[in-house]
Amino acid sequence: MPRVHIGNGVNDAITWLLNHLPWLFSAISSAMSHLVNWLETGLSYPPVFVMIAIFTVIALLVRGWWFALLSCVGFLLIDSMRLWGDTMLTLAVVLVAAVIAAAVGIPLGIWAARRRSVSAVVRPILDFMQTMPVFLYLIPAVFFFGVGVVPGVVATTIFAVPPAVRLTELGIRQVDPEVVEAAHAFGATPGQVLRGVQLPLALPTIMAGINQVIMLALSMVVVAGLTGAAGLGTDVVRAVTQLDISSGFESGLAVVILAIFLDRVTSGLAQPRHARQRTPGRLALLPAWSRRRSATPPLARAKTTTT
Repeated sequence: MPRVHIGNGVNDAITWLLNHLPWLFSAISSAMSHLVNWLETGLSYPPVFVMIAIFTVIALLVRGWWFALLSCVGFLLIDSMRLWGDTMLTLAVVLVAAVIAAAVGIPLGIWAARRRSVSAVVRPILDFMQTMPVFLYLIPAVFFFGVGVVPGVVATTIFAVPPAVRLTELGIRQVDPEVVEAAHAFGATPGQVLRGVQLPLALPTIMAGINQVIMLALSMVVVAGLTGAAGLGTDVVRAVTQLDISSGFESGLAVVILAIFLDRVTSGLAQPRHARQRTPGRLALLPAWSRRRSATPPLARAKTTTT
């Protein structure tokens, strides 16, 4: 069977884009650099203890005092390891990439949920994106944007888009059709049904997608350290290349602390506000069935057991 040179075609396409659209890549690179630098400056300018206090208050409001205490200890540990600046840069890259990925993925998921033809086209593309090895995202990013933080942000954004699309489409499709029909019966337009019925009911699933976007972005940021993007990813890559076990463990621990904080905060925001208020403190870390049993009054539990 004759050899099919698919790689040569991809190489020619990238060369054509570089020759004909350099202004576009320059504009994207400039915008990404300014966004990351602006956000990093905003996170790094206040004193460390002020930022730790802000993160602790966020954890307290979303998950309760027990998680707030653990977050405070975790961020104090990051500062004691002299990794605060790299952590804030990594957080800036993750936030920029996650916001862009959500801004692209959520509207695309809504479009796919409302039109079967769009879903049929988007689904194999998402399958291809999610099964492609993560390192391959770095190759075109480096070709288009050089070495530095920008290719890391671009590769991270592209890698994190699929869960936003999939879970947004899933959440809207899972809305009860009878509720949608009732809204149409009262004279609501398709836009009003989307804004007033489908999106609010699908919000927990959409927030789960945003949670996955942030987690994928954080995992990809570490891989993007191979492109020279500063932050914890560069620290991990340097420790691996130099076989520095202590530095690698500290950098990895900082990534884990940041990942746990972002995961718990975003997953907590997906819960209704009254549910978050009912499960303060240590109960926020318990399984759902245990929280329900703990929240049940003793007299009610006794009646349930008797019956």
